[in-house]
Amino acid sequence: MSDLKVLRLVKKSEGDLPVKAFTAEAVAEPEPKPAVTPSIKPVSATPIKSFPGSRKQPQKQKPQEQPNLSREEMLEIFRMMYLSRRLDDKEIQMKGQNRIFFQISGAGHEAILVAAGMCLKPGHDWFYPYYRDRALCLQLGMTPLEMLLESVGAEADPNSHGRQMPSHWGHKKLNIVSQSSPTGTQLLQAVGCAEAGYRVKLIRELKKLVRGFYNDEVVYVSLGDGTTSEGEFWEALNTACNLKLPVVFLLEDNGYAISVPVEVQTAGGDISKLISGFPNLYRQRCDGTDPIESLATMRRAVDNCRKNRGPSFVHAKVIRPYSHSLSDDEKLYRGEAERVSDAEHDPLKRFGALLVQEEIADQDELQKLKDIVDRDINEAADLALASPQPTPETVLDFIYSPSIDPTGPEFDTEDLLELSGNPGTMVDLINRCLHTEMKRDQRVIVFGEDIADCSREESLGQVKGKGGVFKVTANLQREFGSARVFNTPLAEANIVGRAIGMATRGLKPVVEIQFFDYIWPAYHQIRNELALLRWRSGNEFSAPMVIRVPIGGYLKGGAIYHSQSGVSLFTQIPGLRVVYPSNALDANGLLRTSIRCDDPVMFFEHKHLYRQAYNKSPYPGDDFMVPFGKAKTVREGADLSIITYGALVQRSLVAARQAEQQGVNVEVIDLRTLNPYDWNAIAESVKKTSRVIVAHEDTMSWGYGAEIAARISSELFECLDAPVRRVAAMDTFVAYAPQLEEAILPQVGDVLKAIMELRGY
Repeated sequence: MSDLKVLRLVKKSEGDLPVKAFTAEAVAEPEPKPAVTPSIKPVSATPIKSFPGSRKQPQKQKPQEQPNLSREEMLEIFRMMYLSRRLDDKEIQMKGQNRIFFQISGAGHEAILVAAGMCLKPGHDWFYPYYRDRALCLQLGMTPLEMLLESVGAEADPNSHGRQMPSHWGHKKLNIVSQSSPTGTQLLQAVGCAEAGYRVKLIRELKKLVRGFYNDEVVYVSLGDGTTSEGEFWEALNTACNLKLPVVFLLEDNGYAISVPVEVQTAGGDISKLISGFPNLYRQRCDGTDPIESLATMRRAVDNCRKNRGPSFVHAKVIRPYSHSLSDDEKLYRGEAERVSDAEHDPLKRFGALLVQEEIADQDELQKLKDIVDRDINEAADLALASPQPTPETVLDFIYSPSIDPTGPEFDTEDLLELSGNPGTMVDLINRCLHTEMKRDQRVIVFGEDIADCSREESLGQVKGKGGVFKVTANLQREFGSARVFNTPLAEANIVGRAIGMATRGLKPVVEIQFFDYIWPAYHQIRNELALLRWRSGNEFSAPMVIRVPIGGYLKGGAIYHSQSGVSLFTQIPGLRVVYPSNALDANGLLRTSIRCDDPVMFFEHKHLYRQAYNKSPYPGDDFMVPFGKAKTVREGADLSIITYGALVQRSLVAARQAEQQGVNVEVIDLRTLNPYDWNAIAESVKKTSRVIVAHEDTMSWGYGAEIAARISSELFECLDAPVRRVAAMDTFVAYAPQLEEAILPQVGDVLKAIMELRGY
């Protein structure tokens, strides 16, 4: 069959969106002629019957560039689509045999995904797929065996090493970043991944420190139509367009989010209309069940990004011939006529019939191809089922970095401490640590809301500069430039999601959430993405970074939304280090450890302690570090122990001095880090005094102290001469009126009362 014969299959791309990128330059200037990509040329051909919901070709629209494919390439497209479908079918069969435990298919999405994979470069570009993207991963080079190893939960599975459900794609060699179950969380990470390349281009020194960056690299991220209802979808588009990042957004619109149809999800039923106002966004739509049209569309979209013109958005209309997953039955909510209509546009049947109709291949040739694929899948399934699962002893592997231990002696320089200069506040010493670490390591990037000195650089010489609402990041932008220190949108998930993407590429983000009270939009990214990335990928991917968070009360006027202290919501997350210094010296050393370690760190900074005179310290030197999990005995005692942290350290010391006047010798232990915490220091103190109080600013019920108290009662019961007592905030919110705030939060008097009651037990 000649290539000219094959070209009869090519048709014009359907869609009424303009083909140009919506850039500021394009608005001001005439549209440039599209550049011709190698192996693509304009043709005019009779369209294949259009897919329902696709746009009719407007009259007088110029013909779009179309792929020039050989017979072998056409057959390979069919083979890859068939391979993807049959892997779905094989998993469905294995699930019915109870040989695997979950199945979710990519059926109906194969055409657009094979096309996408043909346009992108594995190991060069970066990929953030979602669970329907089986055909893409196959096209990029993932093997059927690797997919089936994940299905059976085998240790050899490169996606997650037996830790995630099937169709949660990840492959280190191919740059397929480990995918999770939540819909839409990958979008901001993809933007951050692309932004890492953007920052590398701006920061000359980074090119020598990080590898794997290319001037023409593209980041691919896909999503279903239901995900466009997530706020992070809009945040991702906003930043990608604002920075003109090379991200290809592929929307695989099968019309349903499980059982919810698109008209219920989306105003007007068409997300392409809703995003039409985004600048710098090259928008395309296509019939995603037609591999030829899909290939032409994806080539244009990728080419736009490859030439750094900004992001591309491809809206591909596909079908879902199977239920959402094997846990769903679409017959419960989809009528038969609708399902029959989908079946008529099955991309696999449609393309196979076309190959025969146009004499590219006959039925016997296609059947031979199918037989080979079926045989290969059966062989791969046998190998996968014989592959061992991970042993139970491995369950704790890779919760944290296996190579860098921030609790180790290399991070403990307290015995070598040499102080110099005038005493500085906690703000001063945190700021100085950031300066020295940014100078030491060019990979450190600092960003968040209001943290820059002045986003409009032309005004830097005329203004004092912001540097954060508490001035903690003052003058960082002036010294290190706007490529390394910059403001973000007022969107906490945006900050953390982008940082995860950057950290995955080897940068070291140190980001700020302006107030702890507003961290909750980012909690999804922290809990389900940041802390889990290393473990769920079996150490194939990680995102070491630092999240700085001003926290706590005792500030008159803080009230409900500037005084929260819910640290236990973070300490119970495996994979996340949680640090909480009580003074300037520890803040400097702990922040340096946080930046230099290889794990994600939540670094809590108590607002009330920022500028207190009692916790000042001279500068400890540029390499001073405090290890995680090492408590500090801030007051020796023999009669009673107080285990505490943060603002309660000073209040406990004051109460201890008052108790001393009444004949009670109190020991005070400052935990300094809450995950990990120093159990040995706690145990030694309790064994010495036999009485213990756990004091903290968090609420009494379900607060952080409950865990410490429970463990003391369980493991040190025989050492106790009295019940474990807790001093904490009341089980309510912090009020605005100073008299109410004082009653709600634990005060010196509360600690002293507990000391005297426990001493007299």
